[in-house]
Amino acid sequence: MEQVFPYEHLHAFTRDVFIKMGCSTDHAELASTVLLSADLRGIDSHGVARLSGYIRLWEAGRINATPDIKIVHETPSTAVVDGDSGLGLVVAPFAMQVAIDKAKIAGTGWVSVRNSNHFGIAGYHAMMALQQDMIGMAMTNASPLVAPTFATERMLGTNPIAVAIPANQQPAFVADFATTTAANGKLEILQRKEQEAPLGWIQDKNGAPSINPNELKSGGALLPLGGDREHGSHKGYCLGSIVDIFSAVLSGANYGPWAPPFVSFLPLPPDPVGKGLGHFFGAMRVDAFRPADEFKENMDKWIGRFRSAETVEGQEKVLIPGDPEREIEAERRITGVPLLDPVMKDLYEIAMRFKIDF
Repeated sequence: MEQVFPYEHLHAFTRDVFIKMGCSTDHAELASTVLLSADLRGIDSHGVARLSGYIRLWEAGRINATPDIKIVHETPSTAVVDGDSGLGLVVAPFAMQVAIDKAKIAGTGWVSVRNSNHFGIAGYHAMMALQQDMIGMAMTNASPLVAPTFATERMLGTNPIAVAIPANQQPAFVADFATTTAANGKLEILQRKEQEAPLGWIQDKNGAPSINPNELKSGGALLPLGGDREHGSHKGYCLGSIVDIFSAVLSGANYGPWAPPFVSFLPLPPDPVGKGLGHFFGAMRVDAFRPADEFKENMDKWIGRFRSAETVEGQEKVLIPGDPEREIEAERRITGVPLLDPVMKDLYEIAMRFKIDF
C-alpha cells in the first residue's frame, strides 16, 4: 500500500527534522530541497525514505549538523573542499557552487571533496550548472557493497555519475546513473514490497547469482553494471573505480573498502585511509568551447534526431536521458509524492521522536 503526500508537506516536515538535529535554518532548507528532489524525480530510493538513515548517522556522531565547510586547497580552476563531516546534502551544493564560480573565471572548474556524507542524488548537483549555460558533472563514492568482477569481497560503492547538458528549446540532457546494475536503494524498495530481485543485480557471499533482495545482509554483494563478465561487468567495475579515485583518492577521503557505510549499525572500517566520503564535481562553461546559443541549438538538433529514431516494434519512442525523471517531477509537483507503508511508518516514528506534526 502507498499514500500520496504533497511535496510542500514533505519538504516542511523534513526541514523541521533537520532543524531538530541542530542544522541552521538555511542548511535545513537546502538539505530538504536536495533530499526531496529524488522523490520528485521518481528516484524514491534516495529521497525521504533515507531520512531515518541520516538521523541514525547523526545519532552515531558521524554527521556534524553545524559543519565548517571550507576550501583547503585550490588553483584558479580546481579546489579541494573539506566538508567537516557535514550532511552531504549541504556539502555537495557548496562544492558544486565552487566549481561553477571557478568555471565563470577559468572556463572550467573541478572540485574534489573529502570528509562528507551521502549527498542524495547526483543529478541535483550536476543540474546546478544548467542555469549558467554550463555543463555539470557530479559523482561520489559510497558504502562498499559492490564486488569487482570475479571477486566475492565488497570493495566499491554504487558510485553514481551524473552529467547535465543544457539545450535551447529542448529540455536539458540529464544522465544520472549508478555504476552498478542496480542501486542498493532499489533492493530496499524490493524488500519493502517483498519482491524478488532480477538476476544480474546481486550475488551471494560465494559469488553465485541470487534473486534474494536481502542478500547483502548475508554477506552477498551488488554487481557492477553489466552483471557478469559476459555482459560487460568489467566496464561497470572500471566506471565505479574511476568514480572512487576521482572522488576519494584525489581528495583525501576514504576509498574502496575503507569508505564509511551509510548504515550506522555497521562499524567504521579500521585504519581509515582518509576523511569521510568523497565527491567530485565539474562545471564547464559552454562558451569556453563555442558560442552557447550555437551549442544549444545543436543540442536541440541532437536531441530531436535521437527522439525521431526508428524504434523496435512495440516500443513507443526513444527516450533522452532525463525524460522519465522530468515527466515524473512535473506530475508529482501537482499530484504529490507516493510513499510506501514502511516509509510512512518510519516518518511517523521520526515525528513522534522529534515531536513534529506529520
